[in-house]
Amino acid sequence: MEIKERIIEEAAKLFKVYGIKSVTMDSLASHLGISKRTIYEIFSDKDELLSSVLEWMADKQKEMITRILEGSESAIHAIFRLLENSRDHFQDMSPAFQADLKKYHFQIMLNKTKLSDMPDYKASVQIIERGIMENLFRKDINPDLVNRCLYSLGRSTMDFELYPFEDFSRKEVIKNVFINYMRGVSTDDGIALINKLEAEF
Repeated sequence: MEIKERIIEEAAKLFKVYGIKSVTMDSLASHLGISKRTIYEIFSDKDELLSSVLEWMADKQKEMITRILEGSESAIHAIFRLLENSRDHFQDMSPAFQADLKKYHFQIMLNKTKLSDMPDYKASVQIIERGIMENLFRKDINPDLVNRCLYSLGRSTMDFELYPFEDFSRKEVIKNVFINYMRGVSTDDGIALINKLEAEF
């Protein structure tokens, strides 16, 4: 593994556990067993490192979506697998990560959350189209609009300010917000499958 990729991966792990502000370039260098100068030879500052971390996370998410879509029994099975991954990922994430991102790195967050920059948005519309073909989602829905709504709902379920960890588990939020919307765009067969998978979620 190249040193740049190693720095990005380890920074991502530390940001996830401790938040962005708490992880200094000094502590990152110490964690990696390298000099701070080595980090600064690759990244001009912490913002550039954070941008690279967010891009790396988006790429990993795109790979995961493709892998799940290709390996799932149906579109709804794929969505539930994605929900499980998302639930586990964010359940383990420190609320400080999102809070720091909004408070200290808001412009970076805006730049990285444009629809055109988010590979998970482009990939996930295929799941909606597949669900229509499988007669699990209604044929009268607009796949692009439904996908945008599901995308927006999925992001909102991970909003720690709107749904604080101390009040709601991610599982509870996903069930009440995201899965209920899915029922609204599903056929009877789709709803039956959602009910089955929700009981196992």
